[in-house]
Amino acid sequence: MVAASPRTAAAPAARVIFLGPPGAGKGTQAAKLAAHLGVPRISTGDMLREAIARGTELGRKAAPIMEQGLLVPDDLLIALVRERIAQPDCRRGFVLDGFPRTLRQAQGLAMMGSEGPELVVFEVAVPKDELLRRLSGRRWCPTCQATYHVTNDPPGRPGVCDREGTALVQREDDREAVVSHRLRQYEEQMAPLIAHYRERARLHHVEGHRPVEAVFEDLRCLLEARE
Repeated sequence: MVAASPRTAAAPAARVIFLGPPGAGKGTQAAKLAAHLGVPRISTGDMLREAIARGTELGRKAAPIMEQGLLVPDDLLIALVRERIAQPDCRRGFVLDGFPRTLRQAQGLAMMGSEGPELVVFEVAVPKDELLRRLSGRRWCPTCQATYHVTNDPPGRPGVCDREGTALVQREDDREAVVSHRLRQYEEQMAPLIAHYRERARLHHVEGHRPVEAVFEDLRCLLEARE
């Protein structure tokens, strides 16, 4: 199969939202689709970490919240996204990764203006047992922050970081009991958000437990079919 080439600057793009549980592969697909469309991928997680590293006002507010493993308040995230999508490189669209996650955030996004490309929402679905396998199998190097997976991306030596030789650890968030709880929370939180977008945007259900390229091909075809 011939790889799809990125769009030219004059081509129509889209404003894209990815919805899906932790471990569904949203970040991977968001990055690939943004590169294909030639628009920014906007990751609220990345922006929060950058704000904390730079010591901005938002970063100072968010740091203690994130350190406790709590969710950053909707108002802070809405302000962060509003500032980012107002920048010139978002005129042709953008791909949002990690936002919105609540109905309040979706309402905040709608108030940022409806001008520009069409809003397209992808709901990436993965069976729960596969999500548990993906998330509970993750391992992390506390020295260099590298991540591995016990089956999908194992280190050269079991349990040891390839770069640092440090013993890998399983984060508390990746333990099976915690993962199960997070997935239950996601289901409760996402139901009203999915219903919201079914009524107000073009929402597509995509099976995310297949190979990365197969999922991406579906996303690309769905976007092109709307034109």
